[in-house]
Amino acid sequence: MRVRPPRPRRPATGPAPTTANGAGPALRRLSDYAWRLLVVAVAGYLVLTVLGRFHLITLAAFLALVITSVIRPVVDLAARAVPRPLAVLIGLAVAILVPAGLLTLIGESVADDVDRLTREFQGGLDRLERVLQGPPLHLDPTVFDDLQHKISDFAAKHRSTLISTAVSGAHRVVEVATGAALALFMSVFFLHSGERMWRWTASQLPPAAADHLDRGGRAAWRTFAGYTRGIFIVAASNAVMVGIALFLLGVPLALPLTVLEFLASFVPLVGSPVAMLVASLVALAARGPVTAIVVLLLIVVIGQIEGHLLHPLVMSRAVSLHPVVVAVAVLAGSIAAGVIGAVVAVPAASVAWSVYAELRPPRPTPPPTPPPAQARAGGPAHP
Repeated sequence: MRVRPPRPRRPATGPAPTTANGAGPALRRLSDYAWRLLVVAVAGYLVLTVLGRFHLITLAAFLALVITSVIRPVVDLAARAVPRPLAVLIGLAVAILVPAGLLTLIGESVADDVDRLTREFQGGLDRLERVLQGPPLHLDPTVFDDLQHKISDFAAKHRSTLISTAVSGAHRVVEVATGAALALFMSVFFLHSGERMWRWTASQLPPAAADHLDRGGRAAWRTFAGYTRGIFIVAASNAVMVGIALFLLGVPLALPLTVLEFLASFVPLVGSPVAMLVASLVALAARGPVTAIVVLLLIVVIGQIEGHLLHPLVMSRAVSLHPVVVAVAVLAGSIAAGVIGAVVAVPAASVAWSVYAELRPPRPTPPPTPPPAQARAGGPAHP
């Protein structure tokens, strides 16, 4: 009698095994990620809330880091010939005197040409009214008179509101001056003994945490300093191009508009076009529609130069963010904190990504694929 061997049992094709609480492996893994993300989101919200509560100190510290990142190469170069404290004084003197001299030059140029500028703007507005009254719009001349009367009535009715707004603006000026003084005070110590301050901070933690803090902090500083210096170079290049173009076109207030372009370039993607729109409005009122159209064309030209030449050459090493991430960061920052948030958003996102890239564990490399048997024996790989 022949005994048949037992048949191999087919593996069950039912649902994936579940744990004691009824959750599968995929659901457990998803829940693990979900609660960790919630903890990170809550911690980030609390940090942003505290920073917003002490916004003056936060902005002063940010400005001090900006000053330090820009002036430190000058201080390090001067420290080779003079003592470090004197080198710090030289660097801060350069950082203070250059903007002060530029603002003085702007004030003098505007004060000298105020009468001529007033006549040009009035003539430009008259020309604009005549253009709007002609074809194809054919606006009624009484529209402009009604608009002037409405503006005058609004100013008369809301005079107290305007005065209170001016007073609050004066309070803001005092607050800005206080923050600038605090930033200057902090930057003195950052430039003089920032390295020692950082080493002392890292030494207060356990060795493993201190190593992670040191690596992440140095990666963050490299990214922040590279971004700040790069954006200064990009903003200065845009301002030089705009200033030369406005001067050649004969647009009034060319120097103040150049400074506006320089400051607006610190807001990526949207700052420079907004400044150029203001310049085009000035050109429209003072020089007519043709000059205004030329200034508008500069938006496209400068945008192409900035996007395809300046950013790849200057910013590629410091900021490795996709343009979509930059746009979302600028929009989120502007929603959260206005213009200041839009300025801070991109460097903050760049620093966060650089710290994550520095501290994340390296990915395991897959083992090499063994060669075919015939190739190992020296024979042909294929018949």
